[in-house]
Amino acid sequence: MEEALSAILLPFLGTVIGSACVFFLKGEMNRQLQRALTGFAAGVMVAASVWSLIIPAMEQSGHMGKFSFLPAFVGVWGGFLFLLLLDHIIPHLHLNSESPEGAKSNLGRSTMMVLAVTLHNLPEGMAVGVVAAGWLTGSEGISAAGALALSLGIALQNLPEGAIISMPLKSNGMSRSKAFEYGALSGIVEPIGAVLTIMLANLVVPVLPYLLSFAAGAMLYVVVEELIPEMSEGEHSNIGTVFFAVGFSLMMVLDVVLG
Repeated sequence: MEEALSAILLPFLGTVIGSACVFFLKGEMNRQLQRALTGFAAGVMVAASVWSLIIPAMEQSGHMGKFSFLPAFVGVWGGFLFLLLLDHIIPHLHLNSESPEGAKSNLGRSTMMVLAVTLHNLPEGMAVGVVAAGWLTGSEGISAAGALALSLGIALQNLPEGAIISMPLKSNGMSRSKAFEYGALSGIVEPIGAVLTIMLANLVVPVLPYLLSFAAGAMLYVVVEELIPEMSEGEHSNIGTVFFAVGFSLMMVLDVVLG
């Protein structure tokens, strides 16, 4: 149970630590640093989606033979479409300054970014909850170490995410403590989503392969729609690409070593 609690709380802790950067960094975050952190986060999320979610989903569906890919296929598309729907309901993370949305105040855009990140964090919390529920119910191919690896990967991804929220809020006139509070609270939906998913374990386990891959699809959507454009925006630089590889390889190693 301690392992499950750690897995639930780690992602939120990552957001809190990242948001605390507002107390130590002055002015706006360096653009190159922001690109590096965003690329790193994207790499972590892609690796976590593949090794901690999609591959276990296929292993869980091994009894389907040649059609063992089907739950993963359906789940990934479900996750993509769910986030696509969210993006029609809430504002995008990346706002083009030349668009009508970009014409709004910086503080308004930062507030919308907090809302977008908060809602996009929900599938990550569900991902941790799904894996933890599978482990707690003894599902084949899912271990406490695997759940912890996924949680740690999401926590690493949340470090730059928390900073990317709190720093612009401070730059736009909000106090450091208030900016930290907003940044930290954007991650509170993750443990909530995880706990709710675990509470519904009896309903989750029969469709676990679908839910694992659903979480993967949602996370991959965030990478393609939000993180990659963010790390590539503006003047050309390879730093985001390099740190994507760093994040990907680090999460891959963690999943194998801890899993």
